[in-house]
Amino acid sequence: MVRVGSAHAAVASCILITGASGELGGALARCYSRDGVSLSLWGRDLGRLAAIADACRALGAIVETRSLDIEDVAAAVAAAVEEDTAAPFDLVLLVSGLGDTRPTGEQVEPAELVARLGTVNFTAPAAMGAALAGRMASRRRGALVFIGSAAAFHALPFAAAYSGTKAGLARFADALRLNVRPYGVSVTLVSPGFIDTEAGRQTHDGRAFAMAPDLVAKRIEQAVRRKKAHLILPWPFALLRAFDRLLPAVLRDRLLLSLTPPG
Repeated sequence: MVRVGSAHAAVASCILITGASGELGGALARCYSRDGVSLSLWGRDLGRLAAIADACRALGAIVETRSLDIEDVAAAVAAAVEEDTAAPFDLVLLVSGLGDTRPTGEQVEPAELVARLGTVNFTAPAAMGAALAGRMASRRRGALVFIGSAAAFHALPFAAAYSGTKAGLARFADALRLNVRPYGVSVTLVSPGFIDTEAGRQTHDGRAFAMAPDLVAKRIEQAVRRKKAHLILPWPFALLRAFDRLLPAVLRDRLLLSLTPPG
C-alpha cells in the first residue's frame, strides 16, 4: 500500500473517490476540484493516479493519493476508517469496479471470475459504504455515491457475474439509503449505460448513447447536490429498464438470449 500527500489544511469539503485512476473516477476528481476541497484519491494505476492528482492540484484542490487493492476488503475498510478519523469525509464516491463477460468458447463464466467480480463490485463497496455511512450517521451529515450499472436491470446471460453483482449493489444502496436518511446522510445510486472510455472503444465501435466521462461526472455532481436517490443515464436506459419489467417473461428471455456478447 502506498499513500502520499500534502499536510492537512482547513478545508470546506473532504471527499474520497475510489477508482480515481480510471476515466470516470478521474473525471469525478476533476469535477470536484476547486479551492477549499480536500480529495483522497484511490487507484491501482500509480502513473495515471499521479497525473490526475496533479491536474486536481492545479485546479486548487488539496490532494492525497492511495494505492490499495480493494479485493483485500478488510484493508480497504480499515484504510477508509483511518482516513475518515483523521479528516471526516463529507462525500464518498465508490467508483471502483470490474466489468467482464463470459470468455469465448466457455459455456459459463469461470468461478474465479465470479468470485472476483463479487468482491470488487459488491462486497468491497458495500462494506466500505456501511462503515462510512455509520460514521456519517453519527455526525448527522454526509453523502455516499455508489456507481452501479444499467446492466443491473437485466439478466445478461453472457455477463451473469457483472449484472448480478451490480444488481446486488443496487439493492444494497437503496436499503442503506433508507437506513441512514433519518440521520441526515444521503445515498445516491448511479446506473450508467455506456461510457465513452478507452477500454470500451477497444471492444465497441461507436456505441449508441455513449457519454463522455466528464459529462457523466457533471451529472453525478448535480444528482448528489439534489440528494437524488437514483440516477440512470443516459435517459434511454431508463426506458430499457421499464421495457424489461413490462415484457412477459418468455419474451424477455428470448430477447436476452438473442443478445450478442460484447467484443
